[in-house]
Amino acid sequence: MAAQGRESTPVLSVVNDDGTTPEGSLIDEIVREGDRRMLAPALEAEVDQYIAELAGETDEAGRRLVVRNGYHRPRTVATGAGPVEVTAPRVNDKRVDEVSGERKRFSSKILPPWCRKSPKIAEVLPALYLHGLSSGDFVPALEQFLGSAAGSRRPPSPG
Repeated sequence: MAAQGRESTPVLSVVNDDGTTPEGSLIDEIVREGDRRMLAPALEAEVDQYIAELAGETDEAGRRLVVRNGYHRPRTVATGAGPVEVTAPRVNDKRVDEVSGERKRFSSKILPPWCRKSPKIAEVLPALYLHGLSSGDFVPALEQFLGSAAGSRRPPSPG
């Protein structure tokens, strides 16, 4: 039984004899789980700071105009460690922009609403396409993404 006030910690998958899990390699699964565990508190802290900065803004009845409002639906973000499922906190911001008359909105700087892949992934895909398809050599593009280790294990050349 989990201690009160603590979230249950998901257990990693069973490891096969070859060191893989149903989701892939064990190291990749550990890295993805680490990403999830670091990203969630960072998003929470970002929302908490936003709300704290606006805590003094209230309506005529004295109610706060900016409050927490549960969580968005989970979404998957492609990262260097693979796909990571993220559940971002929601903010109900009832403030109105005096110029446009539209409601103001909280937008995460860490994970913008439009973000479905990390900038590193978005940066490497065009390079993979251009280098790989034109020359058949994916190593230069993969080095941009994975570092110099990407080219360190070239297969022996036939011959």
